[in-house]
Amino acid sequence: MSNTIGKLFTFTSFGESHGVAIGGVIDGCPAGLLLDMDFVQSELDRRRPGQSEITTERAESDKVEFLSGIFEGKTTGAPIAFIIHNTNSQSKDYEHLRNVYRPSHADFTYSQKYGIRDYRGGGRSSARETATRVVAGAVAKLVLRQKGISINAFTSQVGHIAISNDINNLDLSLTESNTVRCPEPDTAQKMFDYISAIKREGDSIGGIVTCVINNMPTGIGEPIFDKLNARLAAAMLSINAAHGFDYGSGFEGVALRGSETNDNFFIDNNNNISTKTNNSGGIQGGISNGQQIYFRVLFKPTATIFKTQQTVNTAGENVELAAHGRHDPCVVPRAVPIVEAMAAMTILDLMMEKN
Repeated sequence: MSNTIGKLFTFTSFGESHGVAIGGVIDGCPAGLLLDMDFVQSELDRRRPGQSEITTERAESDKVEFLSGIFEGKTTGAPIAFIIHNTNSQSKDYEHLRNVYRPSHADFTYSQKYGIRDYRGGGRSSARETATRVVAGAVAKLVLRQKGISINAFTSQVGHIAISNDINNLDLSLTESNTVRCPEPDTAQKMFDYISAIKREGDSIGGIVTCVINNMPTGIGEPIFDKLNARLAAAMLSINAAHGFDYGSGFEGVALRGSETNDNFFIDNNNNISTKTNNSGGIQGGISNGQQIYFRVLFKPTATIFKTQQTVNTAGENVELAAHGRHDPCVVPRAVPIVEAMAAMTILDLMMEKN
């Protein structure tokens, strides 16, 4: 069950980094949806490896092949199955890791839980699996688009370099104008140069992805254990290398007083109830209040680095490890479409629960 997310709009992923293929099954998608294949593929292209010099050199085309649930270009209401073939998985690059536990990877914990592990690129724990989430998220986005809901994520920080503008003053149409996926061009260049320098040193760096959801209706989210913010947090923290989540004023809000952070209500020009500020991030009591939803996801530095590290092997001996292969020096730019995908599936699933 840990491979499935959602209650009514559900998604199950399968496959490993160096297997024949990865894929998934989407269930609960409304029938009659015109499935824009070009859009789905374009979303995958945003996440695929080998797209710039600051990402892994693994050259996968990531072409999605749908197997069921679609007839004459529209969804039928049946389960939608798809696969993405692995075509450039150089498993020999990982032979030196057969009997070694990589620091901060899932090698040791998977071995302890299952008694077996796929050392080729991390197997099931590899971020390669997230390509399947992007496909399912793209389908969810198409459903949400019909309801006027948009989801836009972007890189807001890499290491110590962060955007200077408030999210409402950013031109998010510029996000895809650079490989870092930062909507501030000058800041994006600084981030790119910094990641490039880190890569030359054989090291890695982390960062933050910010996500904005516009035109959300009120009343989405379930009280107590299925709060909208709780479901979003669970979805985001399921992404590889995600180490933190906050929304609204977030962690910075602890330095403010209630009189500074409370979102006062008023009647707007359309005679609707609105708030003068949005420190709640569009969520109050775990339920959407109709305002813009915004949250941040913190990603740690990539665990695989090319500096010599201390670790142990399966025989229980202390050893040194100098990793090699193809890895991202910073996962944040490629995480942007993954964050959007997980947000889309979560929002759609909760909207279907309400209805």
